[in-house]
Amino acid sequence: MSQAEPLPLRVRLAFGAPSFAGAAMAIPLAIHLTIFYSDVVLVPLGWIALAKAISRAFDAMTDSVMGWITDRTRSRWGRRRPYMALGAPAAALSFVALFAPPETLTPAAAGAWLLACYVLYYLFHTIYLIPHYGLGPELTQDYHERSRLFGLSESFTVGGTMVAAALPGLFVASLGDRRGYLAFAVLFAVLLTLLYWNLVVQVRERPDFVRPPNPLVPGVRRVMRNRVFRILLAVYVAGAITGAIPGMLIPYFTTYVLKPENPTFWLSVFLFVYFASGFVLLPAWIWAARRFGKKPVWLVSFVSAVTGSAAVFFVGEGQLLLTGVVLAWAGSSFGARLFLAPAIQADVIDYDELHTGKRREAQYGALWSLMTKFTVIPSMSIPLALLETLGYEPNVEQSETVKLAIRAMLGLAPAACALVAFVIACFYPISEAVHRRIWQGIERHRRGEDAEDPVTGERLAPPAGRGVEEETGWFLDHFSPRELTGYLRLGAGRLVRGAALGAGVSLALSLAAGSSLALTIGDLSVDPGLGAVLEVVVAGFALTGLAYHLVRLRAALRMGREPVAKDVVERHLALLARS
Repeated sequence: MSQAEPLPLRVRLAFGAPSFAGAAMAIPLAIHLTIFYSDVVLVPLGWIALAKAISRAFDAMTDSVMGWITDRTRSRWGRRRPYMALGAPAAALSFVALFAPPETLTPAAAGAWLLACYVLYYLFHTIYLIPHYGLGPELTQDYHERSRLFGLSESFTVGGTMVAAALPGLFVASLGDRRGYLAFAVLFAVLLTLLYWNLVVQVRERPDFVRPPNPLVPGVRRVMRNRVFRILLAVYVAGAITGAIPGMLIPYFTTYVLKPENPTFWLSVFLFVYFASGFVLLPAWIWAARRFGKKPVWLVSFVSAVTGSAAVFFVGEGQLLLTGVVLAWAGSSFGARLFLAPAIQADVIDYDELHTGKRREAQYGALWSLMTKFTVIPSMSIPLALLETLGYEPNVEQSETVKLAIRAMLGLAPAACALVAFVIACFYPISEAVHRRIWQGIERHRRGEDAEDPVTGERLAPPAGRGVEEETGWFLDHFSPRELTGYLRLGAGRLVRGAALGAGVSLALSLAAGSSLALTIGDLSVDPGLGAVLEVVVAGFALTGLAYHLVRLRAALRMGREPVAKDVVERHLALLARS
């Protein structure tokens, strides 16, 4: 398949269709699950916050591992499709279990059920979603064809969210809370499985993208040296700081701030209006991206996000029509950000190939996911713990303090973070012309010729012709330039001590946070509070750091047994200084 050859519609449909079920399942998880467990199952908000923190910390830690696994997989069925075929039905079963807690469970036992099902769901979700993400940029290398591919995929996403906005309310109205959510869960669990199996059958992976795998830790280090990636990551992290708040708090805003007679019905209306606005305008955003380029359209999409979120703060009791107008404006750019994000990410991965000579779609996706998921954990948990602290009680009139907190967290906090993300996004450097030059440079490298970095103007030798054997260069990237400078003076012992110290500090932090958490949750009758949520975040980061440094320790011990010549290390450091 040539770079500019359009993808068959059959392939684009098969790739994008699973996003319909995936998005439909994400809506009740983000919006309905919390209030379902707090106001129907009667699990205290503090325990829900803790379950969310633990499950998402586990989810974040597994993403990078899954990216590494799928990039290294070699099988007759490909390196992406086997995981999608197995992970999707397992996630579907876990999703059904999330909305089917036995009615005989006590609130504490129901909280444990929530935690177990949540962890399993996100484990299997990672197993199928990371390979799906890795497959997309491999299907086409064309700048505009990627917009078409991801635009169609995100059309399914928006369509799924629209359906999920309306159906739970209809099911609950006709079947009741428990049976209504269960019926929805079963319907979309079956659909998710069937659509992923169809993708596995219809789409074939491109063998020319199967390259020798790269080591995990050096891969992370080289990803973080990608300056364009760092800009995009900063945008995502800024947005993720409050990323979970709107979906999680809008049911509480509808029920306790707006106070309509039928909150479930009006919640469905508001969600439908928000997502329908995004769906209706999605073709216009896709056209604009093709006409004006991705970056200008991406920046414009922040306008309604910032102003729409801020306007929510000023909406009060009974203002249902005004709420709908505000949400329609805020949702007008929803579809744009959905399809532009993966399309822009794919261009950043191309820029990485120019520098490294490797394709690492899944590893990039996993690292984006790792950072944003750890960042989003506080926004999933702290608001719930804060409401509990301020005196929230289910199914009763809330105090003015609680209602003010709901309005501020739902409106002002996301608006502020979106504004910060917009400012950072202004520095993103890849346009269509720059992307074309990136691919010209990749082709020159494949011919063994030097190329120019169109972002910095730097001359780049082919990865295999930079004075250090490629395999040796990847091995040396287990260590920082400072550590390698120490190696030149003090030998391999410097590397062993550095990696061991990092592993030791990470282990101590994880044990301290884990022990404190165990003491905090030892009594299920006591609300765990905000401190337990923060302990989960610390423990998750520390465990991730421990795994990272243990891999580095293994490489340091190997360096002691098989030392790399110092002149080779000096050439490697010189290359890093120019990057």
